[in-house]
Amino acid sequence: MATSIRLDDEIEQRLERLSSETGRTKAFYLRELIERGLDDLEDYYLGMEVVERLRKGEEPTFSIDEVEKDLGLDD
Repeated sequence: MATSIRLDDEIEQRLERLSSETGRTKAFYLRELIERGLDDLEDYYLGMEVVERLRKGEEPTFSIDEVEKDLGLDD
């Protein structure tokens, strides 16, 4: 899928320099950034959604006693 983004001049220059000095394309580095950063973005933003549901009382919670019992660790 083709996607376009606008980069500020400083970022564009840094990307261009990295590309020219390493012989790899700018697209290569943009893909690397997205692939490596997507896990962090998912963790953060999806985690924030859970926090919001907790605040609203829409997400179930369990006490440590309930968890230990469920896992058979309450001996």
